[in-house]
Amino acid sequence: MAVSELTEALPVGATRAQRRAPAWRDYVTLTKPRIMSLLVLTAVCAMVAAAGGSPPLVALLGLVVGGGLACGGASALNHVIDRDIDRLMGPRTASRPVAAGRVSPARAVVFALVLLALSFAVMVAFDNLLAAALALCGGAYYVVVYTLWLKRTTPQNIVIGGAAGAIPTLSGWAAASGHLGLGAVFLFSIVLLWTPPHFWALALLLERQYAAARIPMMPVVRGARATAFQVLVYSLVLVAVTLVPGVIGTFGVLYLGAALALGGAFIVLAWRLWRDGTPARAGVLFHFSLLYLALLFVAVALDAALR
Repeated sequence: MAVSELTEALPVGATRAQRRAPAWRDYVTLTKPRIMSLLVLTAVCAMVAAAGGSPPLVALLGLVVGGGLACGGASALNHVIDRDIDRLMGPRTASRPVAAGRVSPARAVVFALVLLALSFAVMVAFDNLLAAALALCGGAYYVVVYTLWLKRTTPQNIVIGGAAGAIPTLSGWAAASGHLGLGAVFLFSIVLLWTPPHFWALALLLERQYAAARIPMMPVVRGARATAFQVLVYSLVLVAVTLVPGVIGTFGVLYLGAALALGGAFIVLAWRLWRDGTPARAGVLFHFSLLYLALLFVAVALDAALR
């Protein structure tokens, strides 16, 4: 990449650190490892549940690698598309590799496409075509439906766009069984309903940044109080839905106990946020929501392994 091209790609006021050549860490950053790890965990737990607790090791590794590559490729494309708003949302996002100009959009796109192609190849080879196709569909939904369309146009962006984060559960279930079942529908629904309260809690913390970038997140459009109420409503619906597969026997008693305990804590934190909508309350709920989803899906897997 020529020096002149790099200078043109940089935001105004870019620091010397932002102007340095891309390092391997920048390419890792493009994949959004934290998001990837949670999505891969939900997919793996779904696979364990579909396989009755003991999926084939090779297929499981294929899901981890292939699913991770799919998430990473989609995230890299998100960096490219959102580079303009990343520059407006403060130092944290402005320092991202593409927004800061350390990785050119062209290189990031090539990197993303390579990851997505490898994902499909790995999952076809070690899992099955349905699982591979679903992994790519999840990435495409995130890039095209959420990032390109919903994010900048409607405060319901994360409600509809949350399906992108729920699709890995379907891919994981399909990797074990070659088809989808009622359990997969429940796991998909859980992630879909979990996404709004999780993301709106974060949006309450970043309201000024989203407003500066003119992104119509719920707190920007409706205000903090209305957003906190929506968080509470979605939390109640989420917990109710998590109990259904335990009650009807799709998942077992261990799962049901975890859903009750974790769901009770989630509702308490959402209630406190609605009553006292401080940044501290929003931060607690946001961080707990990550732990909530991880532990609930681990309970799904352990329940299948121990039944």
